[in-house]
Amino acid sequence: MSVKLFPETKIFVACPANFASGGPEILHQLVYHLINDLKVDAYMYYFNYDKNMFKTPVHPDYEMYNVPYVLKIDDKDDDKINILIVPEVIETLLLLPKYKKIRKGVWFLSVDYYYISKYRYFNKSKKGSSFSDIYLEYKLEKLAKKYDYRNDDLLKLANFYINNSYRGMLWFKDLEPNYYLPDYYINLKFIEESVNVELSKKENIVVYNPKKGFFFTKKIIDFDKSIQFIPIENMKREEVIKTLRKAKVYIDFGFFPGPERIPKGAAMMGCCVITGKRGSAAFFEDVSIPDKYKFEDKEENIPKNCEKNKGLL
Repeated sequence: MSVKLFPETKIFVACPANFASGGPEILHQLVYHLINDLKVDAYMYYFNYDKNMFKTPVHPDYEMYNVPYVLKIDDKDDDKINILIVPEVIETLLLLPKYKKIRKGVWFLSVDYYYISKYRYFNKSKKGSSFSDIYLEYKLEKLAKKYDYRNDDLLKLANFYINNSYRGMLWFKDLEPNYYLPDYYINLKFIEESVNVELSKKENIVVYNPKKGFFFTKKIIDFDKSIQFIPIENMKREEVIKTLRKAKVYIDFGFFPGPERIPKGAAMMGCCVITGKRGSAAFFEDVSIPDKYKFEDKEENIPKNCEKNKGLL
């Protein structure tokens, strides 16, 4: 079974305006490939655009994709031959009831953010809470029980569903039809710069992202002061690439709500990648590195991780 396209079909992919992260990037890449590879009439559909703050809804990081966009879907395009695709967070799911005829698809770019976004939305006092704070306090299983996707009236408005992770396919298995569109893509800058990697010039550096599982990474850093750790912090993309290009190891003990992109970028830059086993990292289909390079974020594994880091330097 597949989603039927007609010669005159238009596909609109919803994305918050002027916002950059792994999720919006894959949304832009989808539209880029729909247009350039499948020759489909596709558009970014930017919402929450503030013209008083920004000259354009396109974030500078995504200008290179050069894809067309709309700020609304006209009444004439609310037609059953067309398709609207929204990511799984509640802010975009709330777009679905606005349109009556257009075919609708929900793309689960993660498992966890479906629940986290709902928790923030229905608990206004937690709106500014970080993913880590909510995750550590409530645990995914508790949120999944509270916000059972099977009872979600917004999800029921969709005609089809997409998952970008093997974990997501298993988790949301009761949604039908459910298609697997794995996130194999990586930012073009990483691909272009990968040819400049010189393994012989690599330095004895371990890179980490302080936004990803720092509660455990800090314990590793404190355990062995002989290892040089460099955080990916307050860096532009070019600086991230430069840092990874000279490093030998990248570690990530984040929650992996989806397959995550920085580990793939690090591998492209010639780094050995070490991860935890939370979320999608537990699945080889999503994070395709040998299990000997994956450690549960437990106290007893800190010496093993440091030993592994040193062995790779």
